Amino acid sequence: MRFLGNFVHAIDSLNDWIGRGVAWLVIPMVVITFLVATLRYGFSTGWGTMQESYMWLHGIIFLLGAGYTLLHGGHVRVDVIYRPASARYKAYIDLFGSLFLLIPVVIMIFIYSYPYVVTSWRHLEGSNETGGLPGLFLYKSVILVFCVLMLLQGLSLAARSLLVLAGHKEFEINEEEHEGI
Repeated sequence: MRFLGNFVHAIDSLNDWIGRGVAWLVIPMVVITFLVATLRYGFSTGWGTMQESYMWLHGIIFLLGAGYTLLHGGHVRVDVIYRPASARYKAYIDLFGSLFLLIPVVIMIFIYSYPYVVTSWRHLEGSNETGGLPGLFLYKSVILVFCVLMLLQGLSLAARSLLVLAGHKEFEINEEEHEGI
């Protein structure tokens, strides 16, 4: 059980650290979005690279922040059933959801995305848009990083559930921590 506890803490710390770091990308995304809107509506002009930049930043924030969101309870679930449930019942729901929904879906996304990412790297794929960004192969690689982070977080959630079911109360999900998300 000690190994599971260390695993949970390590993965949770990793996704928390990455999520907090990626959150800083919101600032340049907002600035670039403001500049794109100002150029478009104020001066009837635009710049493809700038427009793609904020779209790519948005995708990176979404993909790399997903593990953080799962860790902190910001994902979609039916709170009518989950919130009033006991810690033990929540652990069963989280264990089932991790093992039979989250982990298989993330593995399938990885399996189906991998060939596209490899092909993109092989051709050093860039944007098809005029004035677009050249590193599309790097952007597509974020999908695989997303899969690894979500797989790890799903395994952490399953391990946390097993620890709660084994009676380790320190691994119970604290609802007060999730209120701000």
